[in-house]
Amino acid sequence: MDVSELYDPEFRKLIKSKKQTIIIPVGSLEQHGAHLPISTDSDIVTEVASRLAKKCKFIAFPTISYGISVEHEPLFNTSSDENGFTQYIMSVVASLAKNRIKSIIILNGHHGNIPIIEAIESSLVDSNIKLRSYSYWHFMKHEFDHAGFVETSIMLAISDKVKMKKAKMGLITKGMSEKEIQRINKLSTQPGGFPKVAKNGVWGDPTGATKKDGEKFLAEIVRNLAKECQS
Repeated sequence: MDVSELYDPEFRKLIKSKKQTIIIPVGSLEQHGAHLPISTDSDIVTEVASRLAKKCKFIAFPTISYGISVEHEPLFNTSSDENGFTQYIMSVVASLAKNRIKSIIILNGHHGNIPIIEAIESSLVDSNIKLRSYSYWHFMKHEFDHAGFVETSIMLAISDKVKMKKAKMGLITKGMSEKEIQRINKLSTQPGGFPKVAKNGVWGDPTGATKKDGEKFLAEIVRNLAKECQS
């Protein structure tokens, strides 16, 4: 269920009648090469949250579309600072708790958000709020990427904004030593580090992406996420 389908009297009645789980999707606004919109992370996590909510009878709240993406500088990104990001999410969680909602899932759609979200989850371990956080790409077998085959396929399945004619191969780590891959991974997460390893803003090869593959990825992610959330 999407929160846009709810109205105050019915929502308050739902909260009183049974324990509700709220999904808060968190994305980012950042470059995704020349072929994907800057809203890609937020678009994908919004779709995953909606499908997960329907499957598990949870309630999907609006996506927090601004994350921490300073690793993409000087390519485009709109980033919050860590303190502001933490305080904002914590205030949303506290507000939900005041409304008697104690089961909350933060569904993450951007790698740079992970340290803050995990810290928030850890800080609430001993509270009466059951907060769980998941990054959706951890629930698929295929190696993830940035504006590569996976993200482009998923976007083809959910959006008409993909410009496949502009899709170009970016950084490919196949054939590199483990040491070199580790070095690249570390550099890519530092402020301004991503363009140093992926000059066109793409990690992977989006040129073979298809809508069919995107639907398969989405189904796999939602299926595995649902199992984890309901376990």
